[in-house]
Amino acid sequence: MAEPATALVAAALSIGVVHTLLGPDHYVPFVALARSREWSLRRALGVTAVCGVGHVVGSIVLGFVGIALGWAVSDMVGIESLRGDLAGWALLGLGLAYTAWGVRRALVRRQPEHQHVHAHADGTLHAHPHRHEGDHAHPHPERDGRLLGPWSLFIVFVLGPCEPLIPLLLVPAAESSWGTVATVALVFAAATIATMLAVVAVGALGLSRLPAAGLERWSHALAGVALAACGAAIQMGL
Repeated sequence: MAEPATALVAAALSIGVVHTLLGPDHYVPFVALARSREWSLRRALGVTAVCGVGHVVGSIVLGFVGIALGWAVSDMVGIESLRGDLAGWALLGLGLAYTAWGVRRALVRRQPEHQHVHAHADGTLHAHPHRHEGDHAHPHPERDGRLLGPWSLFIVFVLGPCEPLIPLLLVPAAESSWGTVATVALVFAAATIATMLAVVAVGALGLSRLPAAGLERWSHALAGVALAACGAAIQMGL
C-alpha cells in the first residue's frame, strides 16, 4: 500500500475511534437502556452492534452515492448536517417521551395499597389488599415500554451522520483509488463499531455494579433524561 493510502487508512482508524469517544450519543443511550430495561450484556452489545452498523453504513452509502454523482464535499457535508439535525431531534423526542412514560410508571408504582371488597354467592363479604402494580410487580419493559425499543434506536442511528468519513472517502476517490476507498470505509466502520462496543461494555458493567437503592423505580425516567440530553447535545453541536 502506497504511503498516502497508508496515511488515509491510519487516519480512518484514529478518527473512527476519536469521533466515537467524543460523541456520548454513540454509547450513552445503550448504557442507559441496558440498565433501565435490564438487558443482559450480550443483548446490550447486540443492539449496539446493529445500531452501529446502521450508523456507519448510512454515511458510507451516502459517500458512494456522492462519488458516483460527482457531488462536492460541501454538498455531502450539508446532507450529513441535515441528517444530524434529524437524528438529534428524533433522539430528543424519544428521550422526552420515554422520560414522561418513566415518570408516570414510577408514580403509579407508589400508589398506596387499598382494599377491594367482593361478595360471595352465600352473602359473605371478602376483602383483599390490592395495589395497581403490586409490591411483587416486576418491570416488563419489552411489553409495556415499547416506545423505545431497539428498532426505534436503530432508526435514530441510521439517521445519525459520520461527518469525518466523507472527506476520507473523497480523497482516494478523486484519484480513482477504489481499493483505498473501500479499505478506508471498512477501517472507519470497524473502528467506530468496536469503540462503541468497548465503551458500552465498560459502562454497562460498571453501572450494573453501582447501588441502585431508591432509584430503581426511576430507572426508566433517568434513561429517558440521558437520551434527551444526548439529543440536545447533538442539536447544540456538542
